[in-house]
Amino acid sequence: MAKSYLTSQPDEKGFFGKYGGAYIPPQLEEAFKEINEAYDKLSKSYDFINELYNIRKHYQGRPTPVYYAKNMSEYCGGGRIYFKREDLNHTGAHKLNHCMAEALLAKYLGKKKIMAETGAGQHGVALATAAAYFGLECEIHMGEVDIEKEKPNVIRMQILGAKIVPVSHGLKTLKEAVDSCFEAYISQSDTALYAIGSVVGPHPFPKMVRDFQSIVGIEAKEQFAKMTGGQLPDSVVACVGGGSNAMGIFSGFIDDPVKLYGVEPMGKGTKLGENAASLSYGKDGIMHGFNSIMLQTDEGEPAPVYSIASGLDYPSVGPEQAHLKTIGRTIVATADDEETIDAFYKISRLEGIIPALESSHAIAFAMKLARQNPKESILVNLSGRGDKDIDFVVENYPLPS
Repeated sequence: MAKSYLTSQPDEKGFFGKYGGAYIPPQLEEAFKEINEAYDKLSKSYDFINELYNIRKHYQGRPTPVYYAKNMSEYCGGGRIYFKREDLNHTGAHKLNHCMAEALLAKYLGKKKIMAETGAGQHGVALATAAAYFGLECEIHMGEVDIEKEKPNVIRMQILGAKIVPVSHGLKTLKEAVDSCFEAYISQSDTALYAIGSVVGPHPFPKMVRDFQSIVGIEAKEQFAKMTGGQLPDSVVACVGGGSNAMGIFSGFIDDPVKLYGVEPMGKGTKLGENAASLSYGKDGIMHGFNSIMLQTDEGEPAPVYSIASGLDYPSVGPEQAHLKTIGRTIVATADDEETIDAFYKISRLEGIIPALESSHAIAFAMKLARQNPKESILVNLSGRGDKDIDFVVENYPLPS
């Protein structure tokens, strides 16, 4: 019997086709070996799985629902749009799915601290929440631009007890926050776990975070079938920065005849530095310990990137996303700032749901897809709520009349 995609990818060295791996300094090799061996053991452990199940059910509030967006579907005059409501997950985004699991892993490893980068702050809030739950110290590295832009999430992290480390070099956004956290982790790896915030980084994190996020797709497939008399959606849509929410929902449908769309941030335009559309314009390259597709300068360095959504503001993409694009399993789509803001306000006014700017990229593309395919059903991963973004949006984009 042939293995399913998820059980066959990645290989033992963490490669999805030619992408992935672990390109790390010698002083971190033992730490990542320890994490890999622990995850391999615990992912098969009844006690670990049962504890995580109870956390998800009784603390996170899973399963999150699938919702038929009737008003938006009618507005688009076309296909039927459904939302997987990860914005209703505790802390307001999909990030807690892997943060609680990573913190539980840290406890099993005897670590006293968890640390990570954050862009939009959703991963930082989720990790600070997990740290509070398990009684761990928490250190969050965040670019100064994002600290200013995402003040509500910064305050939430501080209330939860996290130490915020401002990052002031480079563009002062997500890529620099990752640089800073990796550097800090080198001297703390014996007592801390770097809880990477997406399906990026050295092996085993792309696989591990995907597996922890796969609950989104598992739930969504069953829920959608119950709502539609056993059918599958025609298309599944998710935004892609690093790619964790996308891999979460794609995991449920990857072996099925369903179109999978990963929506990248086109930002202000197609020129280098105006967007963060790595899959659309990037080339093969190594950054932050893994090989993938990344936006690069002429010298081969990570290029400056831009997105209205801080959580998508990254010059590379998870290796599995690169692999799926390369083999033709996923379709790369884009949404620019104007389309994203329009979708942000449209869903707010039509459905009473204020989405994260990251999720608004996926919604923007789903609206276009619905108009073009009036007989099809479209399932969107609404990966987070927009509380963190409302001050920034109304200060920079006028409320619609």
